[in-house]
Amino acid sequence: MFYTVTLNPAMDYVITANGMKPGRVNRSTAEELHVGGKGINVSIVLKELGIGSKALGFTAGFTGEEIEKRVAAMGVEPDFVRLKTGCSRINVKIRSDRETELNGQGPDISPQAQEQLFAKLDSIKDGDTLILAGSVPASLSPDIYGRILLRLADRKVRVVVDATKELLWNALPYKPFLIKPNRHELEELFGIPLPTQEAVLEYAAQLRSMGAANVLVSLADEGALLLDENGRTHIGKACRGRVINSVAAGDSMVAGFLAGASEGDYEYALKLGTAAGGATAFSEGLAKREEIQRLLEQL
Repeated sequence: MFYTVTLNPAMDYVITANGMKPGRVNRSTAEELHVGGKGINVSIVLKELGIGSKALGFTAGFTGEEIEKRVAAMGVEPDFVRLKTGCSRINVKIRSDRETELNGQGPDISPQAQEQLFAKLDSIKDGDTLILAGSVPASLSPDIYGRILLRLADRKVRVVVDATKELLWNALPYKPFLIKPNRHELEELFGIPLPTQEAVLEYAAQLRSMGAANVLVSLADEGALLLDENGRTHIGKACRGRVINSVAAGDSMVAGFLAGASEGDYEYALKLGTAAGGATAFSEGLAKREEIQRLLEQL
């Protein structure tokens, strides 16, 4: 069974505007509303690839109700902790000359609500896959992923962590199966620029020595780099296409990689991950199976 955890899900309000001018009244030319959150995105793309999952996390208020309704409509089982106060966040994403995002903070998470989530996680068994993805509300400490993994340490769970900074550092001692920073996040982690693939590989190797079994680094239009659990390096080329929406491309890459890694073939997993990421980047919404397959044939 696959489980995804999105501690700070959202409704994404996507606005297209021609020639956005700060400080002026601007009018949209198109508007869309999508359920958002990295773990939820992974669940949705896994479903496209024929893999079911259960979506965990926290929801609150009318936006939380809409998130759960939309998740279920996409064929993913929602199992969120419903908070008594607050509202799940709304993220505003503006597409104009440049992409601009304004993300909400999210509701406060009480210790009691955290315990409710931990109780749900206790049902995870040996052989299951757990994906911890994305940021956390300000009311949660940056050791939350580490605490979750400590609770599951007595089980053989395949863990994926797609997060940054302290959230990732605190998870590494628990030896996750996969982590997926992009180049910018890797630079933030180590505080230095990484202008070449050789430099990226050097610091990916450091993360692997710190506990991660597989380190997948997305490199935007340069493709992706994978240092696998056997110490082998795989370089994947980027798919060809016009980027429409870069949001959630990394989440889609995680889903594709996991779907492709089921037989232990990391070369294929990297290709399927790259195709899934490209299918989202070249689409208005999340990747669809047909587009993933088309891009996979490019590789």
